[in-house]
Amino acid sequence: MTTLIEATVHPNLTLIVVVGVLIAAGTVLVLDRSLVRILLGLLLVGNGVSILYMVIAGEAGRPPFVGDTEPGEMSDPLPQAMVLTAIVISLATMGFLLALAYRLWQVSGTDDVPDDAEDARILDLASANETSSTYDPNVTPTTSSDESAEDSSS
Repeated sequence: MTTLIEATVHPNLTLIVVVGVLIAAGTVLVLDRSLVRILLGLLLVGNGVSILYMVIAGEAGRPPFVGDTEPGEMSDPLPQAMVLTAIVISLATMGFLLALAYRLWQVSGTDDVPDDAEDARILDLASANETSSTYDPNVTPTTSSDESAEDSSS
């Protein structure tokens, strides 16, 4: 009868620092307005998370499908499958964002995401304390009971 050996995970500090730097740099790039920088940021975050999965998976072991291997000597296949799935998803996201950036470059000559015209119009109306031309005060509001209670209490 085999017994499960509880292995303690001792993560590599260098890899943890690399994960932190990749995710931090990716987050900074995602917050930019350029689609190419957003794409690079998403790739950095994806790679950082993939490395994090491999760090928390523990030390490498024997393949789980070869012979009569003790359970404590096998590597866990789940983190490896998660990383492969993350690679496929980031590849699809990269293709989509590259297509968006290329189309935006064709239309506007830049890859910066423009402000939404409707948002700018609503902001102008709000700053002037006016309502939209489509607002009808005779229409019954469709707010939930929680929103109605908050309005009546204030």
